[in-house]
Amino acid sequence: MVQVKRPITKPQAITLKAVAQHLGLTPGTVSAVLNDSPSARSIPQETKNRIRAAAQELNYRPNFFARTLRNKRTYTIGVITEEIGDSYSSPIISGLEQYLRKRDYFFLTVVHRHDQALLSRYSQMLSERGVEGIITVDTTVLEAPMLPTVCVAGHKRLKGITNIVLDHERAAGLALNHLKELRHERIAFMKGNPISSDAKDRWDAICRVAAQIGVTIDPELTVQIDADDPTPKLGYPFAHQLLARQKPFTALFAYNDISAMGAIRAIQEKGLRVPEDISVMGFDDIPGAAYHTPSLTTVRQPLNRMGEVAAQTLLERIEGKKEYPPDIAIEPELVVRESTAQAASSC
Repeated sequence: MVQVKRPITKPQAITLKAVAQHLGLTPGTVSAVLNDSPSARSIPQETKNRIRAAAQELNYRPNFFARTLRNKRTYTIGVITEEIGDSYSSPIISGLEQYLRKRDYFFLTVVHRHDQALLSRYSQMLSERGVEGIITVDTTVLEAPMLPTVCVAGHKRLKGITNIVLDHERAAGLALNHLKELRHERIAFMKGNPISSDAKDRWDAICRVAAQIGVTIDPELTVQIDADDPTPKLGYPFAHQLLARQKPFTALFAYNDISAMGAIRAIQEKGLRVPEDISVMGFDDIPGAAYHTPSLTTVRQPLNRMGEVAAQTLLERIEGKKEYPPDIAIEPELVVRESTAQAASSC
């Protein structure tokens, strides 16, 4: 007997109308709740909960294209960043992705590597592709944008922009007071590359706080990073420069964690110990900071959270839920680990 193979049929997609019939509600009510439209505000919370639970139970998936045509929106934002896989940008992008995914938004990411010509072109390209707003990461925006824009580490005050900024004054105070409490008087400093959005603000804050608390900044113990490298190699040659000047110091405040890691390698190659001979302080608290040897004392920027705040702020602006603030300050936190200790001369 010959078996006749039956054609495989795909399960039919559950429609919004089917969800409404299942609940005994009108399609308009279900649509308002699932699309989070303004008319949903008048719907009781108990009904909203029933609708969302039923949509999940029935495995309802909204038709993106129908939604786009109906609302004349793309539910897409653009992300402009200096680098996509480095230890600073990656957690920020991860944070904004987590927030956007829960709200059914897409995002397009472009990388400019501090090329101003590319930066201008990307803004136009993203606009032409229908993005509803833009988030920039470690990018200095020089002119007012056409679309709602949120900058993570941008710092320029321009109409239409909200800056997500770290409280650098507070961050500098946490780091320098920590080193001062450990009796460090001869502190070396690595200044960030000027192309980095945070470099000037961070250094200005360090200078102000140092003057306030009586920490001396010696030009001979200060080095300017002029390289752009996402690896520990960033700090390695500049720590060698400081050591080659043969002016003793007991602590080094690096521009960021990556440069601090490179500096530790350079210090160890000179036969010195961290922290017994030289304490090293980082900045950012990137994921690898806790697992470096020695583990890195640092000033934590909540990078993942900064990405979430940026995404939330942009969506609230796009959806007209609130007026945009020019700045949102994020508080830093001191994380003490193994790379700092009492100054050798004070032990």
